[in-house]
Amino acid sequence: MYSLIKPLLFRADPEQVHDLIMNGLSASSHSPGALRLIKTVCQVQDKCLELERFGLTFPNPIGLAAGFDKNARAIPAWLAMGFGYVEVGSVTAHAQAGNPKPRLFRLPEDEAIINRMGFNNAGAEAMARRLETLFKRQGKPSAPLGINLGKSKITPLEEAPQDYLRSLSLLWDYGDYFVVNVSSPNTPGLRELQDKDKLEQLLDTLQSFAKSQARSKPLLIKIAPDLSLHQIDEIVELAKQFELGGIIATNTTVSRDGLLSPIQEVGGLSGKPLKEMSLAVLHHIRAQVGESLPIISVGGVATVDDVLRRLAAGASLIQLYTSLVYEGPLLVKCLNEGVLAELEAQNLSSLEMFIGKSS
Repeated sequence: MYSLIKPLLFRADPEQVHDLIMNGLSASSHSPGALRLIKTVCQVQDKCLELERFGLTFPNPIGLAAGFDKNARAIPAWLAMGFGYVEVGSVTAHAQAGNPKPRLFRLPEDEAIINRMGFNNAGAEAMARRLETLFKRQGKPSAPLGINLGKSKITPLEEAPQDYLRSLSLLWDYGDYFVVNVSSPNTPGLRELQDKDKLEQLLDTLQSFAKSQARSKPLLIKIAPDLSLHQIDEIVELAKQFELGGIIATNTTVSRDGLLSPIQEVGGLSGKPLKEMSLAVLHHIRAQVGESLPIISVGGVATVDDVLRRLAAGASLIQLYTSLVYEGPLLVKCLNEGVLAELEAQNLSSLEMFIGKSS
């Protein structure tokens, strides 16, 4: 079905299509009948796929990456689609319109996307209100909910810790885990927060708040694929020092190496060209941390083989975004079925037994 409508969608403006899809998923999230239908078509449920990380139980390892649902509008629909967890955002302390349009570009020859959205979102306070309403009407989500936090564009870099802290405190009651996003290339100066001294101050502020709360919740950090190995090692050491729940590797890249598409636009590149770069970062981090720190792998994941390679390399969880645009909503089902088939072929009774087999 998706192969039939995809050519029509790809003729339209990418951001308009994204908004159209989000409107449909948001409407479906408020319709029990629509959610049942989506579950029937898309979901794969099997105890073999279940695993626990940083105190949370994930029904399967395939998650929605941040960026698709910036304002937490369609959580029930994403979970009905079969995702094992959903990460919303990036959300900022201040509502912001993002960068001027056009700011989203497809690269079909490369199965990639360039975006320079600029953290366009309604702000942390609006997300908190939406999540409060959702929880009251439909209860807590059936799988873990991650909230990805970004820096407001109007906030000076030296005030970043307080900016992130405002978002974290407003949303603390609703997220199961929180991600410190210091790696988007589309907010001026943001990637400077990956520098050791600045990141240490930021993590100290946020982890101090987290540990002061009655209920413990994990903080994770999302890093860029363009860092040097030395920079990655410094972030890994800080992750250990501040007892973070894990590392998400990686965000989009500013590299344009090897692209087939003639398009030259500023922004973060995601999709197939990021595959090997993201996998290399995963291998490096895993070699540094072993099994002590969970890694969520994202970037260029589109096939069952991609998922199996990441899991075998030591990723605990996987995230998707761009491949959904190119493959459609049944991709999650396909990937989970493929993982199950591999477990059966290797006579493994759980996903846990497969993770890290090649690391």
